Amino acid sequence: MTVKVFKNGKIMDVINGKIFEASILAEDGIIKEIGEFDIPEGAEIIDFGGNYVSPGLFNCHVHTVLDTPVDQGGRPKIATATVEAIENCRKYLRSGVTYVRDVGGSNFIDIDVRDAINAGKIDGPEMVVSGKCICMTGGHGWTGGREADGPDDARKAAREQLRAGADWIKVMATGGVMTKGVEPGSPQLTEDELRAAIEEAHKVNAKAATHAQGMVGIKNALRAGVDSIEHGFYMDDWCFDWMKEHGTVYVPTLAAMYWIFVNPDKVPDFVIRKVRGAFEAHKKTFYNAYKAGVKIALGTDAGTPFNPHDMTAYEMILMKEAGMEPWDCIRTGTINAAELCEVAADHGTIEPGKKASFTVYGGNPIEDMQAVMDCRMTVIGGEVKFAK
Repeated sequence: MTVKVFKNGKIMDVINGKIFEASILAEDGIIKEIGEFDIPEGAEIIDFGGNYVSPGLFNCHVHTVLDTPVDQGGRPKIATATVEAIENCRKYLRSGVTYVRDVGGSNFIDIDVRDAINAGKIDGPEMVVSGKCICMTGGHGWTGGREADGPDDARKAAREQLRAGADWIKVMATGGVMTKGVEPGSPQLTEDELRAAIEEAHKVNAKAATHAQGMVGIKNALRAGVDSIEHGFYMDDWCFDWMKEHGTVYVPTLAAMYWIFVNPDKVPDFVIRKVRGAFEAHKKTFYNAYKAGVKIALGTDAGTPFNPHDMTAYEMILMKEAGMEPWDCIRTGTINAAELCEVAADHGTIEPGKKASFTVYGGNPIEDMQAVMDCRMTVIGGEVKFAK
């Protein structure tokens, strides 16, 4: 049995919104005791350095490898993409991220990377993955996704991802910003196509996320039974009421739009046009969803332009600037995210029985949200994966 004591930390209680000083006793990576206690003989002692200790940070919308590069002959450079994905996983650890949900990869690299992390072959956060996104022919995400037309083909596409080892499926309900010739507000996969794919996931106790920016596509996905809405530029009270009634989670990915918006000269004209057209509506929808009581989980869409894999925590800063209270910002990346990923029994809070997974900040994020950008230590299951 491995016994470790983490001492000298200011523990962030995300359930009650309190911070208190305490030590943490962990056995084989599981929290056994919090408070003041006699240190067991032979225990390894790890000093938090008086810093602020949050439950491990989640990022619920990443693309560990967004696009597989090709060589001069047009062949996919899968080895290059895999190396990049491995480095991106290290970036998550260095920035405090202990758990990610990858919602769209290439050539099933995300599945292989997850399996390598689980086998201890490479270092990275805990992961759930979705394989290839499922989109209509020529629709948003088609370059790396699985194109499907009609309910039967959508059903088969979902089965293919699950057979390959996906934990989730990702369906494309609308157009998007980055694909030329499609618009964020336009619906793409139909409600029947979405329902067929989502049913296949639910049959095996997997879950379904949807890229959905326009209201028609969002409502199609909600009626089809999707578990999370990604981006959600345009939503109304009907959407919010449905989501609350059915437990659908909103992953707004404010960072994806923000990083393009502040780098307008570095993207094609069609991209910045679409971003500018939806930027304020996106923030308004986020605020309205928050005030309506929709559950929100943190995701950044890392891998999109200028949206790095080591800036997960910046999403909390953007949320606060858009009107969310500080403790709720922290909850989006901890307990809310753990509930979305169905791992709240082991993650999301610091309490006995949970995994000893922590993100340690140099300052108090409740007083100054900028402190989340100062990660001092990342711990996963009692193992220090990064320390500054």
